[in-house]
Amino acid sequence: MRARLLALAASSLVLLASCAVPPPVATHLERGDFRHTRDYLTWLVEREMSQNDITGLSIALVDDQQVIWQAGFGYADRENDVRATPDTVYRAGSIAKLFTSAAVMQLAEQGRLDIDQPLAVALPEFSIKSRYAHADPVTPRNVMAHYSGLPSNYLLDLYVRNPSPHFEVVVDGLRDQYLTFPPNKVFSYSNAGMAVLGTAVQRLSGDPFGDYMTRHFFAPLGMAHSSFAARPRAKTYEKHQEVEAFSLRDMPAAGLLSNVVDLSQFIKMEFAGGTLGDRRILSKASVEEMLRPQNTKAPFAFDSLVGLGWMMHGIQVPGGGPVASHGGSLPDSHSMLAILPEHKLGVVVLTNSGSSHTAVSKIAGEALSLMLEARTGVRRPAPKSLAASPERAPTAEELRLFEGHFDTMVGLAKISTSSGNIDAEAAGHHFRIVPHEDGQFSLKYKVFGLLSVRVREFEDIRLSIANIDGRQVIAGRMGGETMLFGEKIAPVSLPENFRRYLGQYELIDRIDGPSPESVILKEDNGLLIGEARFAEVPDILLRIGFVPVSDHEVVTAGLGTGRGDTMSFSMVGNEERLAYSGIRLRKKAN
Repeated sequence: MRARLLALAASSLVLLASCAVPPPVATHLERGDFRHTRDYLTWLVEREMSQNDITGLSIALVDDQQVIWQAGFGYADRENDVRATPDTVYRAGSIAKLFTSAAVMQLAEQGRLDIDQPLAVALPEFSIKSRYAHADPVTPRNVMAHYSGLPSNYLLDLYVRNPSPHFEVVVDGLRDQYLTFPPNKVFSYSNAGMAVLGTAVQRLSGDPFGDYMTRHFFAPLGMAHSSFAARPRAKTYEKHQEVEAFSLRDMPAAGLLSNVVDLSQFIKMEFAGGTLGDRRILSKASVEEMLRPQNTKAPFAFDSLVGLGWMMHGIQVPGGGPVASHGGSLPDSHSMLAILPEHKLGVVVLTNSGSSHTAVSKIAGEALSLMLEARTGVRRPAPKSLAASPERAPTAEELRLFEGHFDTMVGLAKISTSSGNIDAEAAGHHFRIVPHEDGQFSLKYKVFGLLSVRVREFEDIRLSIANIDGRQVIAGRMGGETMLFGEKIAPVSLPENFRRYLGQYELIDRIDGPSPESVILKEDNGLLIGEARFAEVPDILLRIGFVPVSDHEVVTAGLGTGRGDTMSFSMVGNEERLAYSGIRLRKKAN
């Protein structure tokens, strides 16, 4: 142990020596001089790659119609000593959703669909069951804004080694599923919804989805190295070791392959109001509508605004106006494309490593801030530290409100207040929720479940509890934005016939990709809970709460992405079975 600690200390000193000091800032800023921007980002990228074991990364900065800097760092192919460059093709992941949404808007301009009419008008084969008698219809608009109520995913064969190129099977699968929420009510990020929109693009255009995107976007934008592909053709890494590449079946949601040179062309088109050179891709009205927040009146939105395809939250640039972005997060790679529409400044960051999730957002945010500073000649304000309101003991009412189970951004959390403190367990880790004099709460990590310590990543997180639309929710303020963090799940009387289904389950059908090592269904203080562990992330325990909705069905508890999905129980002979998002499981014999 002592030797390991010494080795860690030595490596930390090397890291500090090479990365600790950023390049100096000039005493006078000259407007339009991006040299410090490039120098600082070079330092930041190298630091983030070192700290997060990122093998390869490429970046491009766009100032209106000019690419002012593009560079590659590390390796595109470590085994064959191939360096990353701006031309390196990566898995761009969910940046694909910007292109799919743009294709829908393009077809709408041509009168082939109406984004405010039911989706079934454009795609008659689309249907889904509903428990909401008077709900709004599913429309292309609310699908693009992720307020459609469609399930986040159709899990059967979603992420596999050998994908079917026919992502439209999602339309068939959804016929047997239920809406998770009434449309236009709750933000629920949906890959399945984008697969349905991609199917509509195919049907209305008469072209395969990939061909349509090449003909109407990639070719006219000069994106020669971009494509939609069922199979990834880019190497990916974890801790600098090449990992097996799996494919997300829903190609219109996350099947984009591209490089920073090509994606800079898309950014230029956005800044030119839908044109590039003499080619018009979208109308100016479509570009503006895609960037307009669609959910300002949604009850649980807080600051988590969304456009059509674009996310209008998550990255903040003081003084820069709205930031529109979209990331791409796959288990083996991450990416980020972000723009300041009011200033026509943009950045794209692509990586080939599963450990780069936080780095791409940090680099993109810093890039936009530095570019704005260089463009205007006005130094960005120093970040405001969160006011340190004194800690205090929880009140009796707070202890009552927090006691129980909460569905949260990190899964089901069990909160106990029997000690007089607010102690939470989530994803196999332990936390303490600490009240402050200003009425908000902070988080401390409990080492070995005992000692509460401050963690830098939690310092600027503040929680508050409120009743909204009849639901008790926790709001989280992080980095100046407030978002839905969790919801309290009230215990209910578990129907007696459900109890025979408690126990351990196994998959009936083989999954050609990552699958749970174990699935357990159990009861905890009146709440039905499912637990799963995956070999790929052995330290994480996935816990999901379920709420009964009929004598043979339950739905995943909570609000937001991955919630509201239906699981059904049935007996086949003497065998207890579960069905969930197309996946079948059977109870293991004792």
